[in-house]
Amino acid sequence: MKTAIQTELPQELVLQARAFVEQGWAGDLDELLAEALRRFLESHSSPLAESFIREDVNWGIGAPRHQSEGVEI
Repeated sequence: MKTAIQTELPQELVLQARAFVEQGWAGDLDELLAEALRRFLESHSSPLAESFIREDVNWGIGAPRHQSEGVEI
C-alpha cells in the first residue's frame, strides 16, 4: 500500500535531491524521499534514542562509558 504525501520543502533541498536522482543514486524522487524517511525513522527509533540519552546522562554524571549499559535513570 502506498500513500501520497504533499509537503513543502526548501528549494535547495529539492535541487540537491533531484541532482542525486540525475546522478543515479536513486531511481526517482519518490524512491529517494522514501529511503531518506526510512533511514531517519530507523536512526531515531525509541531504543536507539534512549541509549543515546542514557549515554549522555552517564557522561554528564561522570560514569565511565562501559557502565552506561543497564544503568537505571
